[in-house]
Amino acid sequence: MGSVLAASAPSPPAPGGAGLVSVPPGFTMPSVAPVSIAGSQNEEPPLPNPGAFEECHRKCKEVFPMPMEGVRLMLNKGLSNHFQVNHTVLLSTVGDSSYRFGATYVGTKQTDQAEAFPVIVGDMDNTGSLNAQIIYQVTERVRSKLAFQTQQQKFVNWQGDAEYKGENFTAAVTFGNPDVLVGSGIVVAHYLQSVTPSLALGGELVYHRRPGEEGTVMSLAGRYTGSNCVATLTLGGDGGHASYYHKANDQLQVGVDFEASARMQDTSVSLGYQLDVPNANLVFKGSLDSNWVVGATLEKKLQPLPLSLALCAFLNHRKNTFKCGFGIALG
Repeated sequence: MGSVLAASAPSPPAPGGAGLVSVPPGFTMPSVAPVSIAGSQNEEPPLPNPGAFEECHRKCKEVFPMPMEGVRLMLNKGLSNHFQVNHTVLLSTVGDSSYRFGATYVGTKQTDQAEAFPVIVGDMDNTGSLNAQIIYQVTERVRSKLAFQTQQQKFVNWQGDAEYKGENFTAAVTFGNPDVLVGSGIVVAHYLQSVTPSLALGGELVYHRRPGEEGTVMSLAGRYTGSNCVATLTLGGDGGHASYYHKANDQLQVGVDFEASARMQDTSVSLGYQLDVPNANLVFKGSLDSNWVVGATLEKKLQPLPLSLALCAFLNHRKNTFKCGFGIALG
């Protein structure tokens, strides 16, 4: 009798508490996969910081050659790990020849492996004109800059700006030549937001005021960044600016720049390219625009010597003018 009662007794409850179905003798429950929390494995990475608004067209502009006229001699000398000076002599047959002395100081406040603050850059020519900039990283996300320019010991321009870099946006405000007594000045506000990992949208607001004149200009911008290309479009009341940069391979980069000015009633299209030959330490840049201006620069590093040579030529077919330059950089 005891054996019968023992055989008919209910089986002990399965681990986990009440509400679970008991398993008859000789049977097993099928295995159940653990329930995963939705979105824990498919969580998207955060959007990147889009950078500064004023650098939207920078990638395309870098492949275009910079004009140079006459003979330019430059000597760079590093006095320490934080201080460097340079001397530049320009001999020109079109304009005035000049001499410039420049200095650069980089502080000890290191934010990452590539940047350190504060940064003080300045240069002065033989007439006493001075250009200087001071850049300082206030906090991890806030950066400030102060720039001023003098011409023969008289202040001409000065501006100060502050930039805030968020996780996926950058906001900046700039004050140019503010004068409270006269009631003049320029205020520029920038904002750039990452919408997707490849697309960034933003805008620019410019407010200027002086006696008898006041106005506001607004511009909207969009930038698409691919694996080997960058396309940027800026539209505003003064016109539009579009640029496209494409990296074909490690040696060739191409850029197309289009500008339309409503105030000047003029449009221009420019094509530029940059060819790098690493084995020869050679960089060649060329450009052609809709005004029939053809330009080219050739830069050659004479390693292991700390010496670089540069050749520049620009030909304007419409005005029948030609400019040629030669540069030597030591250090």
